[in-house]
Amino acid sequence: MTFFEFFAQNRADVLDATVEHAVLVLEGLGLAVLIGLPVAVLTYRTGYPRAAVLGVAGLLLTIPSYALFGLLITPLGLGNGPSIVALTLYALLPVLRNAIVGLREVDPAVTESARAMGMGRLRVLTTVELPLAWPVVLAGLRVATQLLLSIAAIAAAVNGPGLGNLILDGLATAGTPFAVYLTLEGAAGIVVLAVLFELLFAAVNRLTTPRGLGA
Repeated sequence: MTFFEFFAQNRADVLDATVEHAVLVLEGLGLAVLIGLPVAVLTYRTGYPRAAVLGVAGLLLTIPSYALFGLLITPLGLGNGPSIVALTLYALLPVLRNAIVGLREVDPAVTESARAMGMGRLRVLTTVELPLAWPVVLAGLRVATQLLLSIAAIAAAVNGPGLGNLILDGLATAGTPFAVYLTLEGAAGIVVLAVLFELLFAAVNRLTTPRGLGA
């Protein structure tokens, strides 16, 4: 049996795992944005607090994925809980760093002009600084997404959802006729998702970035 014949027989399972993988990545990314963007807004103008949050986020990213998933089993059990939390922690650095960099790169003359027009701090942030920083922020989301797509495969080790289960099944049955096919299905699904997300971010960038600010 060829790979394509094998895939035709279990394409429904592969599609389900692909959707689960994408949802898991989006959940981790969404939580990272909900945490990281407010922290970036609160710290980008400061010295030590900014360095501290970036240092903590960088430290989290250095923890081996198997170790982090394993450590989260004790407080969160198996399944979605440790999977989502781990992905959120791994996504924090690119989200935080790019949001901070984007906000700090806004020309001070622009913000001063906005204040001179009578805008308050919050209005300047939401109508001037964040829109100008958006291309850099979006680039951070793109990097975080690509990072999470690969790390999410490790979620299978803690009974999490996604394409990692196909890869794990393939590795667990190494030596059997279809072990390589299972691993290829999981890996190919992640590659396809990476391409689709890349196209999605390119479209979002084009549609939401003010003319003249796009990379």
